[in-house]
Amino acid sequence: MELAVIELLLDAGPVVKLVLLILVYFSVVSWGIIFYKWKALRRALQQSRLFQDYFWENRNIEQVAQQLKQYPASPLSNVFRSGYQELVRQQRAQGEKQTLPPNVAANVNRAMERSCGGETERLEKHLTFLATTGSATPFIGLFGTVWGIMGSFHGIGQSGSASLAVVAPGISEALVATAMGLMAAIPAVVAYNHFLNKVNILLGQMESFRQDFLNIVENLTRRS
Repeated sequence: MELAVIELLLDAGPVVKLVLLILVYFSVVSWGIIFYKWKALRRALQQSRLFQDYFWENRNIEQVAQQLKQYPASPLSNVFRSGYQELVRQQRAQGEKQTLPPNVAANVNRAMERSCGGETERLEKHLTFLATTGSATPFIGLFGTVWGIMGSFHGIGQSGSASLAVVAPGISEALVATAMGLMAAIPAVVAYNHFLNKVNILLGQMESFRQDFLNIVENLTRRS
């Protein structure tokens, strides 16, 4: 069976071969993205969980800021860094004054929102390619199949014979393109939905953490 498929690929016309090359490109790149995103999102989820545990166990933002290097893949740690740096900047701007400006929470919120936007972009990176692969490759494969069947019928018309022995090889060759399109699309669609779910979990964690950190900043403002 494997040798028969290889023979079909070698005997395919130039248009079908081009379609197959495009499908192989989509498949190889999407599998590379799948392995990369699986590893990256797995690390992000693990380190975010560890960072959350450490943050709520210590409750000391200065001490937490000193340990951020331990969580480089965590989106929450990067959001915290942005908010903490803005808070420190506001404190330094006050000089020797012991009070924080009333708009410090708004400034910290803007800094954290910018960081959330950057982290969202980083988490969603390359997912568009998976979505494109899942939606486009079946149609690319179908195009190769239709083109191959058109060539088969053209050959039938020239030969004047419509026997199964004449029709079957051309149709089998054409259907390989559809099979390749589905082989590229199915893993991409499954991976895209899986990764999108993980990204949404991290986005929810970031939004929740941002609100919690803002509450801490507002409490500091009231105390000062």
